[in-house]
Amino acid sequence: MARKAAIIGGGVIGGGWTARFLLNGWDVGVFDPDPEAERKIAAVLANARLALPALSDVPMPLEGKLTFHGTIGEAVEGAEYVQESVSERIELKQRVYAQLQQANPDVLIGSSTSGFKATDLQAGAPNPANIIVAHPFNPVYLLPLSEISGSPANPPKVVERTVQIMKDIGMFPLVIRHEIDAFIGNRFLEAVWREALWMLKDGIATTTEIDEAIRMGFGLRWGQMGLFETYRIAGGEAGMRHFMAQFGPTLKWPWSKLMDVPEFNEELVDLVAGQSDAQSGMYTIRELERIRDQNLVGFLRTLKDRNWGAGKVLREHDAARAATFHAQTDMGPKSQPLVMAHLQVLPAWIDYNGHMTESRYLFANSEAVDNFLRLIGAGMDYVAGGHSYYTAETHIRHLGEAKLGDRLTCTLQILSADEKRIRVFTRIMRGDDLIATVEQMCLHVDMKLGKTCPAASDVLERLMPLVAAHAGLPAPDGAGRAVGQPR
Repeated sequence: MARKAAIIGGGVIGGGWTARFLLNGWDVGVFDPDPEAERKIAAVLANARLALPALSDVPMPLEGKLTFHGTIGEAVEGAEYVQESVSERIELKQRVYAQLQQANPDVLIGSSTSGFKATDLQAGAPNPANIIVAHPFNPVYLLPLSEISGSPANPPKVVERTVQIMKDIGMFPLVIRHEIDAFIGNRFLEAVWREALWMLKDGIATTTEIDEAIRMGFGLRWGQMGLFETYRIAGGEAGMRHFMAQFGPTLKWPWSKLMDVPEFNEELVDLVAGQSDAQSGMYTIRELERIRDQNLVGFLRTLKDRNWGAGKVLREHDAARAATFHAQTDMGPKSQPLVMAHLQVLPAWIDYNGHMTESRYLFANSEAVDNFLRLIGAGMDYVAGGHSYYTAETHIRHLGEAKLGDRLTCTLQILSADEKRIRVFTRIMRGDDLIATVEQMCLHVDMKLGKTCPAASDVLERLMPLVAAHAGLPAPDGAGRAVGQPR
């Protein structure tokens, strides 16, 4: 039997919680008086179904059953956990808790509040022990952090149950040591927010410039090492203590409007450095740098794939460099294989044994064939017009090994072609060494109809002189070879 959670309040946060529980196999009962609640939650769910499974390397559980209810009592019936996500009005939250505990006295209630302490939420409740803060960050269905903040009224078993439920739905429960308004995350964000507002008001920076400073720089570091670990590396081989010695005095400088700062003294240095040692001292600074760099590469490549933020900068830089590479490719008919791509084996192309992985040989061939299609006028502009060459068959032979840093050249020979098909043979070379060949058959397709058709006349006018130039070339060794055929 599926476990059940009740979601009270179906806005942005409540919708995110609904998706998080539902996609992790829980049944979910929702109460929200908004007549648009079902539509809004359906929209959040549509996004979550696209995104959350992409994080998993194992099949997702069967999705739970989603129901909407006209009363709080109906929504909480049979639930083992409630996530309250109503507006940030303390009297409203307390009224909701009273109704919940009347309907289901022993149910565990977590609040999505952004700032109220558990003590404030529990005031006047029939069972304050079962009300606790479980503060998430948007989007709830993707970001794992849930700040768990209780009060003296919460026994350890309630905190433990809340922590376990958060883990059961794939979240990272961070238990707050002492009650404090706004917890950890929002207090930190509030300080940044206030400073940003001052810079806007004083005309120092625009909203765009402030966001660019975050997403092009330290935001990427924070995303995988936080604040203190980042600064530990900034201290060089001497670590956090050296960083504190270098930058601690700036606490007294007017770098920020927030000038109520701790006194910079040896006690503060010892506190920060000691905790930093406990946090990261098992790694050398160089190891931390390598971990940081690998994580940053992953972040940046993802942003690059989306053409977003810092990834857009990388794309533009690549485009400029690609123009140089394309300038070295052949641009017209000649009676020898065409030089169609220049590549270098990158770290992401390497498999467990240090060699270029098989998919990258196919990628190298794809780069050569794509450049060839651009050469004959069948590039992306042609595709946008509704026609393209589709791969029908591919045969790859591995004849050597490419390793990290190797520079590769791809040449392409046309074996045959007519108005509907092209058969090409790509050689992947490392200097004079032939390390792989790829034979490929492409069919010209009307993309709307999903059928083969003759290529456009201007494409054929560029293609056929190349075909004629290659007609007298000897057949490449291995062309037409069957898989497993003796050499």
